[in-house]
Amino acid sequence: SAGINTFASYLGPLLITNFVGFISGEDSSDGLYNGYGLAALFFLAKTVESLTQRQWYFGARQIGVRVRAALMVAIYNKSLAIKHAGASTGKIVNFLDVDVEKIADFFWYIHGVWLLPLQVTLALLILYRNLGAAASFSALAVTILVMVSNTPLANLQQRLHSKIMEAKDGRMKATAETLKCMRVLKLHAWETAYLNKLLEHRNVERSWLRRYLYTCSAIAFLFWASPTLVSVVAFGVCILVRAPLTAGTVLSALATFRILQEPIYNLPELVNMIAQTKVSIDRIQDFIKEEEQKRLKPSNQSETSDIGVEIEPGEYTWEADSMSRTPTLKIEKKIHIMRGEKVALCGAVGSGKSSFLCSIIGEIPWISGGRVSVLGSRAYVPQSAWIQTGTIQENVLFGKEMDKRWYREVMEACALDRDVGAWADGDLTVVGERGINLSGGQKQRIQLARAIYNNADIYLLDDPFSAVDAHTRRHLFKECLMGLLSGKTVIYATHQLEFIDAADLILVLKDGKVVQSGKYEDLMMDSNGDLVQQIAAHNQSLSQVSPSKEHSSSITTRHRMKQENHVEVKLFDQSKVSKLSERSCEEEREFGRVKWHVYRTFVTSAYKGAFIPVLLFCQVLFQGLQMGSNYWVAWATEKEDRVSREKLIGIFILLSASSSVFVLGRAVLLSTIAIETAQKLFVGMITSIIKAPMSFFDSTHTSRILNRSSTDQSTVDTDIPYRVAGLVFALIQLLCIIILMSQVAWPVLILFIVVFTISIWYQNYYISAARELARMVGIQKAPILHHFSESLAGAATIRSFNQEERFRKRNLTLIDDYSRITFHNYATMEWLSVRINFLFNLVFFAMLTILVSMPRNTIDPSLAGLAATYGLNLNVLQAWVIWNICNVENKMISVERILQFSAIPSEAPLVIEHSRPEENWPTSGTIELDDLKVRYKPNLPMILKGLSCTLPGGKKIGVVGRTGSGKSTLIQTIFRVVEPTSGRIVIDSIDISRIGLHDLRSRLSIIPQEPTLFQGTVRTNLDPLQQHPDSEIWEALYKCQLGEIVKQDQRLLDAPVAEDGENWSVGQRQLVCLARVLLDKRRILVLDEATASVDTATDNFIQKTIREITNNCTVITVAHRIPTVIDSDLVLVLDEGKILEFSSPKELLKDESSAFSKLVIDFLGRSKSNHELELE
Repeated sequence: SAGINTFASYLGPLLITNFVGFISGEDSSDGLYNGYGLAALFFLAKTVESLTQRQWYFGARQIGVRVRAALMVAIYNKSLAIKHAGASTGKIVNFLDVDVEKIADFFWYIHGVWLLPLQVTLALLILYRNLGAAASFSALAVTILVMVSNTPLANLQQRLHSKIMEAKDGRMKATAETLKCMRVLKLHAWETAYLNKLLEHRNVERSWLRRYLYTCSAIAFLFWASPTLVSVVAFGVCILVRAPLTAGTVLSALATFRILQEPIYNLPELVNMIAQTKVSIDRIQDFIKEEEQKRLKPSNQSETSDIGVEIEPGEYTWEADSMSRTPTLKIEKKIHIMRGEKVALCGAVGSGKSSFLCSIIGEIPWISGGRVSVLGSRAYVPQSAWIQTGTIQENVLFGKEMDKRWYREVMEACALDRDVGAWADGDLTVVGERGINLSGGQKQRIQLARAIYNNADIYLLDDPFSAVDAHTRRHLFKECLMGLLSGKTVIYATHQLEFIDAADLILVLKDGKVVQSGKYEDLMMDSNGDLVQQIAAHNQSLSQVSPSKEHSSSITTRHRMKQENHVEVKLFDQSKVSKLSERSCEEEREFGRVKWHVYRTFVTSAYKGAFIPVLLFCQVLFQGLQMGSNYWVAWATEKEDRVSREKLIGIFILLSASSSVFVLGRAVLLSTIAIETAQKLFVGMITSIIKAPMSFFDSTHTSRILNRSSTDQSTVDTDIPYRVAGLVFALIQLLCIIILMSQVAWPVLILFIVVFTISIWYQNYYISAARELARMVGIQKAPILHHFSESLAGAATIRSFNQEERFRKRNLTLIDDYSRITFHNYATMEWLSVRINFLFNLVFFAMLTILVSMPRNTIDPSLAGLAATYGLNLNVLQAWVIWNICNVENKMISVERILQFSAIPSEAPLVIEHSRPEENWPTSGTIELDDLKVRYKPNLPMILKGLSCTLPGGKKIGVVGRTGSGKSTLIQTIFRVVEPTSGRIVIDSIDISRIGLHDLRSRLSIIPQEPTLFQGTVRTNLDPLQQHPDSEIWEALYKCQLGEIVKQDQRLLDAPVAEDGENWSVGQRQLVCLARVLLDKRRILVLDEATASVDTATDNFIQKTIREITNNCTVITVAHRIPTVIDSDLVLVLDEGKILEFSSPKELLKDESSAFSKLVIDFLGRSKSNHELELE
């Protein structure tokens, strides 16, 4: 199709000479017969050209869709196979959003590689026929010179595009991390600092973008001016060699130059596309070549073997740099774990427990040795819970068929029956992204249920009891590990030492080595052993709580009776599951036409639209001067007696040079406007996102935000300004051609109005479908990005469950949905283009017929020939205008989506100037709750139901209660992450609702339940605002037992921290979070399950450190571990959003019927019954 299209397109210039000759009366051999034949031949050539062009473009688009789908599949499959530490979510989003799209678009340009030589050859033949050898070869030489001169610009463009992509990768990586950690940023009042960080990334990208667009301006000028330069040289040579020129030969040459202009003009875009595609291919290729996770090979052991897991001596490390690898885990002796054994892993924070489990599932790279044999299927429960977006049921089944009896048993064993019973939709309750609407304990129990339901042979549980209360821990241990998993091989890492005596084998780790192994009784005989020391620290924490034996017994008995009344699990129709999940992933979208305010905002974003009239003025003058120069040379060649050849070429050069100046001005001005517009829109969007309340992030998938920040922003950066400008420029050109054609054949104007009306009808018919298809294209892509990011986060779990194939199939389904919409989007474009082309070919044919029918000598042959010359491009130009009107509206949807996220209702003001607290506020740290009522949404039930109490300043207050009692909601309300429905919170006589959020949050400190580290260095993680000297940072590190760990790296405080802090254990990450708040030295400190992921000795050390450093501070501690809050001055007991008790622990323990006493005895009863630790 592309070849036929090229030959058909050059028939027009070839016939122009004969047509002008016929009009001027030079060729009258067959009279009108010959004229009508020429008109019919013109029409046939244009029809063939139009049809083959549409076939060519549509075929290229289809190939692009297939290639894009294949690349997306390859990238996803690779992302599941590589080491998680080597993958960056932001970078992979860029692969999918930008690089894959560039490669797919390249197939639209690919034929230009071989068509350009063919087009130049055909043009040379026509020029040789019309102007002679000297002029045609001179034109060829100039054409080659112009093409060659593009080489340095193309190379520069390629380098600049690479820089843009690198900068975009950095920005997207930072954006993804910021969105993931938004809650922590808001709690610490760091969001403004991280907004500035994102803007710095954008400024780097913008600086490269500016150079890139101005390079594009230079290329645009060069190639818009090139036909003028070629024509000046060709006609100049003709005049020098005295070659005969007629209006027909001149106009034929001009038509040839104009057709040749398109491939020459497209050459920089072709070179640019080749350069960009090469960059994108290289980037994806480098990713595909990354080292893959070495999969665990199936064991050769016989199925009758008693060995479940066999680990040979070896060294493992998380470090990616092979040159400086130091072992994270070192197995010095072969370890045999028998079938059905329960193996407990214990050790201090950072001792290597998680790494040991990862070595068994093949997730940690080994340096040497380290062959692991696993006999049977595996199920893995990571320390940081991974929950999929979808229903509770989907998360538990995890691809397995529903077995209702087994499902109920698992849900009850994992203590999820009460949660499911409380939810309106039962187990079909939809979970938000990353389980955002679940508590930490609920997430942990759901992933435990997922593992147990899988009914694997070997279970690897990483600290499965840390995020739940004492009673739930005992229930999970009894019903899960010792119940449903009684015959299974279970390897569990835990800091809850009360659960280790039931293990068949205990492995004690220290500094990445197994320092003790054996049964509980044997290890306890070694008085100097690590286990005994850990038990002693555990006993010390328990010894702080010692109610009477009778008290303990009576409460434990009552609690057991209460526990037996379990709740029946609600099972809902499974056919609803997929619909609910899909609904949770649906994205909001606009309907109907893109509103005019979107266009107005876009056009006026840069300099309030002041440069738009100047831009239009440049285009009008360029078009007028270009047409004037063409008419001048055609008219003057027929008037040799009145116009000298020197005057002819002189005026032609003057007019041509003037038009080139305005082209240059237009190109530079357009790039300037484009850069400023893109920046204004980006800043507005990212500022609005960062200032949005947490409810926005809880209900909006990260992939939707990343999609706007990547795909839509890229469209605004380099595409939309040129689409809009190109449409306006084409409209001006079309108007000039219509005026010219009407001058020589006025009935054409009437026909044009009729055809244009039909075209508008077609366009309106098309755009209603195309607009929604374009929106759906953007929306269908978000689930792909979400599935990618979710799969990356849970890659270890997916691999350990051998679920890669199911996730790949899901990915294929999502990509098919996206490709299907994209295909229909392209198909509708071609449907419109075919019809518009045909209509305007009829207009051109009608004009030629009218000109042929008119009496001779009644029209100017030069003007008629010029009209025919420009009319050759009429169908292409009009189709371009109509198609671009639709395309611009489709593209403007990106602007619409950006503006949609630029108008998110923001949180309360960060600073209220007329209501700022004193610099030393709060002074005492007294917190008053006055009839505090809180609900998350107007249609949801109340979570806090009228809390009223005073938390005295300088006191240590413990907050306890069952899961769902409102503890976390209270903390969020103090920080105004959630605003009260009614009531108020007063800190040191100031109602916190009357001051700015930054003034509030910057005066409070918090260690959240889920420790968060940012990619960067140790220093930037501890002091992101750079407010403290190194000496204070080191002091905080040593107080948190991290000083020696940091000193192990020669880079000290500049030692790198990986994305999500993956090169630190979860416990170490929590200690880093503690060091942060110790640096801040605030009057009020909140610990939200801050020590859930550390061992008892470390917990005791942290509590001691907090007591020493926060003597005069108000410390609010939310904890499930009773020893963590037992030495508090006051304890606040919550239940179902109400205050049950608020007094000192001593007073509450005196009353055996108190709720706090029940929690204490529950904890003590569990500890004593499991391994009979002696209390002092």
